[in-house]
Amino acid sequence: MKILSPALLGLSLAVAGSLFAAAQDMQGPPKVIELTREFVKPGKAGAIHDKSESKFVAAMAAAKWPTHYFALMSLSGKTRALYLTGYPSFKAWEDDYLATMKNKALSAELEKASEADGELLDGMDQFVLYYDEDLSYKPSPTLAHSKLMEITTFHLKPGKDKQWHEVVNLVIDAHKKAGDSAHWATFEVAYGGGDEYVIFSDDKSMADIDTSYAEDKQFRDALGDDGLKKLRELAADCIESSDAELFGINPAQSYPPDEWVKADPDFWKPKPAAAPAAKPAAKPAQ
Repeated sequence: MKILSPALLGLSLAVAGSLFAAAQDMQGPPKVIELTREFVKPGKAGAIHDKSESKFVAAMAAAKWPTHYFALMSLSGKTRALYLTGYPSFKAWEDDYLATMKNKALSAELEKASEADGELLDGMDQFVLYYDEDLSYKPSPTLAHSKLMEITTFHLKPGKDKQWHEVVNLVIDAHKKAGDSAHWATFEVAYGGGDEYVIFSDDKSMADIDTSYAEDKQFRDALGDDGLKKLRELAADCIESSDAELFGINPAQSYPPDEWVKADPDFWKPKPAAAPAAKPAAKPAQ
């Protein structure tokens, strides 16, 4: 659910819902996220990419690797896939990286899978994000029952961090007053960009997005005319650009924690469809 209507500022911050749990059973959003973005060639998405990515999942599962990740497939914008792994600290990320390198069998399987997967891609890049608790609002700790993710990126003008904090705090106060269902978690881009913030939220279905638009009036009324004017002025002063995109969570390309699978096994680990019953042989003509 959007915490700011596009009608207000031509941008949105987030949607209501719960944020993902971290890779190592942490409560609340992870401090550090390693995010890998793959741009998939036309005609190579869907089942073809699922099959390729399943090799990474199989390698992690065979090694019984304790660090988990989940995949997002774009439902808007250029065709791409995102892979997010959460850690409680940069040190934990380093420990996981070094342990993977020491596991020769796992490393070999991952390299083999990467080489094959590269044939399906136009390009790839990576980002490291750092959680900002002060700019987040009621984030929940699990993605177990979620199906969609909205990701909104804000690129700030140089030297406008103070104004950006004022924008988000003004929005948070209005949502508190409105008592609506908005939730989000904010991350600063630590590596891979500069003066950028990324806001994540998830939905159980697109009905949650319908709810966000239905609650827009509550937010406007809570903000008031003076608050709306101030919000627009602050946003124009500090935000260089913004981009909101919708993604679907892809269980076929994810390596989810056991608790997610137990909570919603039909989504995360669906059983193969039963083969249709064979038709009885036709009786010979009498």
